[in-house]
Amino acid sequence: QVQLVESGGGLVQAGGSLRLSCAASGRTFSNYAMGWFRQAPGKEREFVASIVTISWSGGSTRYADSVKGRFTISRDNAKNTVYLQMNSLKPEDTAVYYCAARGIPGISSYRHEYQYWGQGTQVTVSS
Repeated sequence: QVQLVESGGGLVQAGGSLRLSCAASGRTFSNYAMGWFRQAPGKEREFVASIVTISWSGGSTRYADSVKGRFTISRDNAKNTVYLQMNSLKPEDTAVYYCAARGIPGISSYRHEYQYWGQGTQVTVSS
């Protein structure tokens, strides 16, 4: 089992920045590919970003087109933490953001391929 706890959400004005953190506990964090997803009211949960383990493709990343160039995913295996740095935020980025862990090496943007989920953290971007 892997437990995930997100933090860092909040209210920010358009154009501002936030950094989300996801602390993992349980099994060896470094073996898991990690992802961030988000869900806006009335919409399905959607992929935001993913990062694989360092030993698999050197820690490569993938981003949704809507956040490319604005968001950056990173991980610190020594701290069992994955981060999502969000810059140039837009009102359409408003959503609950979820951290997810995948016990299979390799990057994925499909939510059904992630086995473990955090409880989510609210991000609200005002115009």
